[in-house]
Amino acid sequence: MISDTPRHIAFFVYPGFVLLDVSGPLEAFATAEQVVPGSYRFSVLSTEGGAVPSSAGVSLLSERAHLGAIDTLVVAGDVGLVERQIGRDKIDFIRAAAARARRTVSVCMGAFIFAASGLLDGRKATTHWLFAPRMQEMFPSVRVEGDRIFLNDGGIWTSAGMTAGIDVALALIEEDLGAAVARKVARMMVVYYRRPGGQLQYSSLLDLDPGSDRIRRVLSFAREHLARPLTVEELAEVAHLSVRQFSRAFVAATGLTPAKAVERLRLDAARPLVEEGGESFETIARAVGFMDEDRMRESFIRAFGQSPRAVRNSLRAADGAPA
Repeated sequence: MISDTPRHIAFFVYPGFVLLDVSGPLEAFATAEQVVPGSYRFSVLSTEGGAVPSSAGVSLLSERAHLGAIDTLVVAGDVGLVERQIGRDKIDFIRAAAARARRTVSVCMGAFIFAASGLLDGRKATTHWLFAPRMQEMFPSVRVEGDRIFLNDGGIWTSAGMTAGIDVALALIEEDLGAAVARKVARMMVVYYRRPGGQLQYSSLLDLDPGSDRIRRVLSFAREHLARPLTVEELAEVAHLSVRQFSRAFVAATGLTPAKAVERLRLDAARPLVEEGGESFETIARAVGFMDEDRMRESFIRAFGQSPRAVRNSLRAADGAPA
């Protein structure tokens, strides 16, 4: 449903904010405004107003924070939020603005401000995968799901690292203007339309680079032999460790069990084949070691929130081809 009046998208910034946390979603909303004129208007807010330096050294001009008619409040992140106390002025504004806005959105580490403000108490939330454990430790009342691209819990949206701000913006555009507009925005921005919120922050897992030479050797072996069953006993033998020693060492080096790491390596190999569309799902499943199409489908749904068929169809739809 398209509104008769532009929706006010307000971006809240502060010294040290990550520039891409603002520029990515802003560009998505601005592109939607080009596609459907009159859909959105924008402002940048800060507690003091004026020029606000980003972590990149580039400053944005901002208005002094106010509680005007904000439809969607977007709060940028900053890696330093993990270590320093968040100012009372930020917390007070976020609480007051969130109570009035239709939607409140954090990008990446902005979730730490939400958590400190109490907005996430008892809610599911995500943030950058690297800092998710720290967030759970600092804010035990938050149900942190650190492997998600974005989450919406009762109008409080949280998203993962940097580029996930574009994903959540596309989801919001779809909510406002429909899937066709969001798809067109994605094509104009040359970004994937669109990673479902339930998808894992998969890019963080593609390039597993453990410090241990033994585990690095195991991962190389697994990548080269994905079509095989790859039991933990075989992988332990490659590492020249007992199964028990190997399992402990592997988790310590990668944060994953051997079975989960192999599954994600197989997903990494299968997804481009699924998207290309030249092979049947059964053929792809066997080629990467899932054994059959049903097992591959289950893994895709866990990782991406979509079946292989849905992934292929969504890509074809984005390209204008029949599904």
